[in-house]
Amino acid sequence: MKEYKMRRGETLDDRVPDMESYVEEMFGTITGTEEYKGSDLYVVGEPSNPVFERIIAGAVKYSGKKDKLAVEFTERDPTELGPDELEAAGEAVDAKNTFLLEATGRDAKSRRDSLKRSVEDDAPDY
Repeated sequence: MKEYKMRRGETLDDRVPDMESYVEEMFGTITGTEEYKGSDLYVVGEPSNPVFERIIAGAVKYSGKKDKLAVEFTERDPTELGPDELEAAGEAVDAKNTFLLEATGRDAKSRRDSLKRSVEDDAPDY
């Protein structure tokens, strides 16, 4: 499960006021919920894009901090996909990036840079 923070000065509720509808719009019908760090996340058990096997997404609430977006994309093994399904791979990448950009306000480069900083911050000092 990956967690994403919002741009400075923005909150997840401001960017995505109705997370349930947004997840359904982007990936397909929600089939249930799953608890993660005390928050219920939405599960799409049969995503509309055949590249995805399962998607879990939602807001993780933290006391005294801004909420974060938690997402887990489970993708099918590319060797198991047929030719038509392989064509959907580009659409799957676009859907992931669009979803994350709309929800966090951060593009892929910004999310990568943020991830690098958090890994560096967690590194032990020798």
